[in-house]
Amino acid sequence: MKGRLLKGLLAVVGLSLCGLLMGTAASNDTAPPPPGKTTFYKDVLPILQNNCQSCHRAGEVAPMALMTYEDARPWAVAIKMAVTTGKMPPWYADPQYGHFSNERKLTPQQIRTLVSWVDGGAKPGDAKDAPAPVQFVDGWNIGTPDRVIEMPAAYNVPAEGTVEYQYMVIPGGFTQDTWVRAAEVRPGNRAVVHHVIAFIRPPGSKWMADAKPGEFFLPKKEKEEDKDKPEAKQEDKQEGSNQQPRRRRSGDIGELLVGYAPGLQPLDLTDEAKLIKAGSDIILQLHYTANGTPGTDKTTIGLIYAKQPSKVRNVMLAASNAGFKIPPNDGNYEVKSQVELQETVTLSDLMPHMHFRGKDFRFEVIYPDGKTETLLSVPKYDFNWQLGYRLAQPLVLPKGTRIECTAHFDNSANNPYNPDPTKEVKWGDQTWEEMMIGWFSVSVADPKVTAAQLIKFEKPGTRTSTQPGAKPANAAGSVGGGSQQ
Repeated sequence: MKGRLLKGLLAVVGLSLCGLLMGTAASNDTAPPPPGKTTFYKDVLPILQNNCQSCHRAGEVAPMALMTYEDARPWAVAIKMAVTTGKMPPWYADPQYGHFSNERKLTPQQIRTLVSWVDGGAKPGDAKDAPAPVQFVDGWNIGTPDRVIEMPAAYNVPAEGTVEYQYMVIPGGFTQDTWVRAAEVRPGNRAVVHHVIAFIRPPGSKWMADAKPGEFFLPKKEKEEDKDKPEAKQEDKQEGSNQQPRRRRSGDIGELLVGYAPGLQPLDLTDEAKLIKAGSDIILQLHYTANGTPGTDKTTIGLIYAKQPSKVRNVMLAASNAGFKIPPNDGNYEVKSQVELQETVTLSDLMPHMHFRGKDFRFEVIYPDGKTETLLSVPKYDFNWQLGYRLAQPLVLPKGTRIECTAHFDNSANNPYNPDPTKEVKWGDQTWEEMMIGWFSVSVADPKVTAAQLIKFEKPGTRTSTQPGAKPANAAGSVGGGSQQ
């Protein structure tokens, strides 16, 4: 069952990728030439250069290149279908809420130009009209890295079966505090790599203490029955992290540096940077997926350093809930998570994360005075595209502000991705299990602060305030299905 499901999903993803993966388009209100007059070199190639070629070139995530006329001509009909149906570019934020600097969007005029070219026979035109080729750094989207970190050993992915999450500790070799402005994960074999997360393990951390550097490692999993023991519950209560899976409690693991997943863009900061303290190691979490053919992967990470120590530190945080149990055949099960900020921070981006049954996701912020604002709403979540949403204007959030996340899951037979609607679903690493994580990154002025010091996990629905006009507590309720509190 799992093998058939994964093969089917890979086919769906492949079809989706036959469209365009586009960045922010430049505005152009000039009407396109009529069909038959629109040509590739004069009209279409500039659009592809500005919006598509960063991914549609050799060695990148897209399945085909769109660098030349010979590349693009066979895909003309697919291009028209993708842009007219809205399948591409992939962008799922509800325009009613928030403005984002990395919005993937073509202007109506650009869409008309592409359609006109296809309807007119997809003619090449005169090559003399072509703009100068865009110069890319081979193998990287962030530019030439100052340092490349490679897995010391390759991982052999079997043709079939479930592959447990693999971890690897890579000695950092950082002899001094290092500020990182940009970072990118490059899978060695995209066909078998579902996602990679690179964590910073600071000196003195006991996380993965049993792992041998440079070797693949499987952490011990906590048994389900152990989670209900009184000492475990008391420990969670003391840590204030009852909404986190215990083995990943805030402070137990390192800080997220950069990740790779379908649709996720590399880390590229401007006025802030990530801090890697002297003596830190890099820990990789690797999720491999068998696809019917054996494969080998040796992932690399590229780092670009800030020119000088940053005055503002970027830290990735999360509001998550691991205590849910999605009932069988429930098409709209609600799960909430909530954290309270322990310091004043500046919010810069948001990224929802769920698995196959993820249906929608919403980020809300509740200020200390009770004012509530929706930051991001993703009404149609798509697991195939793990998108991050960068705020066009970073938002200052004072100490005591709460970030609430609300997600719905479709565990019914109406969900074509659902592995088995007759099963109860809990938190788990594999994609046929579920997760509910509202990732968000903030910037802080104190370089010594840790992620664990910045947030306190709270029971969803907790809205206490002594300020005038504060709203009462809202319990997580049922919206057409079950509820998780």
